[in-house]
Amino acid sequence: MSTDTLVDFDEVLTRYEPVIGLETHVELGTASKMFCGCSTTFGAEPNTQTCPTCLGLPGSLPVANAMAIESTIRIGLALGCRIATWCRFARKNYFYPDIPKGFQTTQYDEPLCTAGHLDVEVDGETYRVEIERVHLEEDTGKNLHVGGSTGRIHGADHSLIDYNRAGIPLVEIVTRPIPGAGAKAPEVAKAYVTELREILLALGVSEVRMEQGNLRCDVNTSLAPIGSLEWGTRTETKNVNSLRSVERAVRFEMRRQAAVLDTDGRVLQETRHFHEDTGTTSPGRSKEEATDYRYFPEPDLVPVAPDEEWVGKLAATLPELPAARRARLSEEWGISPTEMAWLVNAGAVELVSDTVAAGASPSDARKWWLGELARRANDAGVELAALAVTPTQVAQLIGLISAGTINDQLARQALDGVLAGEGDPAAVVEARGLAVLGESDELVAAVDAAIEANPDVAEKVRGGKVQAIGALVGAVMKTTRGKADAATVKRMLEERLSVS
Repeated sequence: MSTDTLVDFDEVLTRYEPVIGLETHVELGTASKMFCGCSTTFGAEPNTQTCPTCLGLPGSLPVANAMAIESTIRIGLALGCRIATWCRFARKNYFYPDIPKGFQTTQYDEPLCTAGHLDVEVDGETYRVEIERVHLEEDTGKNLHVGGSTGRIHGADHSLIDYNRAGIPLVEIVTRPIPGAGAKAPEVAKAYVTELREILLALGVSEVRMEQGNLRCDVNTSLAPIGSLEWGTRTETKNVNSLRSVERAVRFEMRRQAAVLDTDGRVLQETRHFHEDTGTTSPGRSKEEATDYRYFPEPDLVPVAPDEEWVGKLAATLPELPAARRARLSEEWGISPTEMAWLVNAGAVELVSDTVAAGASPSDARKWWLGELARRANDAGVELAALAVTPTQVAQLIGLISAGTINDQLARQALDGVLAGEGDPAAVVEARGLAVLGESDELVAAVDAAIEANPDVAEKVRGGKVQAIGALVGAVMKTTRGKADAATVKRMLEERLSVS
């Protein structure tokens, strides 16, 4: 539980201007590691995907993964970066248990891609996020702290190291500081990572599953008094692992730092840990002094020199990027940019697109994903895509409604069954007996019973107060537990009460 004093978010903005920046690490989806042939398959038994090269044993020599270099160049091209005509790897020297070689092979002063940008939209306003660099390196291993309650080293009985991840190709995408976002800073941060993730998915270079560590984000936040000519001291919230948490981390740090500055305190330049359960941050390690990593060129690797022809061929492989695709879909679906923004904010563009591809109309697909399904995701505190229902199943549900097999109310009950793992919508409807009642004996009996139980209402309808028939329709729907078709019930009542 955080004990930090916090300032109300709106109050922060009356005195301070936020500046944010993001460092995003992307594990590439190559079959083998960056400098050796070891597998990159997720979830293998610890330390079963290692070799002398990725463990840094004497006499082993690295060989660069060509697919990783190509993927990095494609990322750079999609972000409008300048692609280096010559660059090389370097050794970043520091000791940490999850780095078996005692150094990380990375790119230092000669990155593969520089000077790009990514435009993101928040509430109808476009913010340009400038990309400083996109460089390629190898990932570290994974420390497992056993015996504590938090999974961190403090309080643990002992620690284990899994080197399976060590050496997996890792792309780091670093933005320049993003000033001027004001109250929208948390949302701009989330929008940037969301859009970047969509681009990476479109490129097919990574699964970008944050829960598996394919995509990890470090969020830099600082505050400066409004009108100040200097930016404030930044903190770096490490390894934020969900899109929602990127926004929460910025929002919390703004409120916390404002409280420190309001009392003439000093914001420490440090790393911070983000806590998903509370939405708070806590101190990590100090970054007050620059660490000397003693970078020097990697002597065992030749420089990388992408020629113009190669880069041109890679540019030709770029798919339709998300922003262009959204513009096309907006036109095809007949929706406004604002309505598309709603889909983006809900993380529903791909879900709606896949539902339409499975046979649903765009309007029905949007209705269900932004309505009932969004409500359920919000109640469960998860992203839409995390719900246990597929676009194909949603399309099947919509198809049953269109066919008159079920109505919207029954569809919600069918959705309960789908989410509970009871099968596809048709199977749930059959198993739960949810099909709409046709003009059957059961429905005829329910209509007659409603008229008999409400003679005063029936008399009003016969006397010309046609609107009173709604009460009788409601009685039938209640008796049939929503399984009757309201239009059919209304027609049957009108026939019996001689309403013309």
